[in-house]
Amino acid sequence: MLLSGLLTTPAFAADDAASCAAGITMIRDALAANQSEAALPKLKKALRVAEREQKEGEFDECLDAVADARKALGR
Repeated sequence: MLLSGLLTTPAFAADDAASCAAGITMIRDALAANQSEAALPKLKKALRVAEREQKEGEFDECLDAVADARKALGR
């Protein structure tokens, strides 16, 4: 059972990496769409954190930042 868990981990990481990249694109698009003044600082912070975590390979933390951006957008 442990072996099967180890074998599926790379697939989850690939999904998280793709979701992270898509989330960063979503945040950039939202910033380009001239969001409200209240949402801008939250979106900028979420983008900064998501990009940093993507570079570090911490995709779960990247996805947390993307979720923060979605909250700021009301999605």
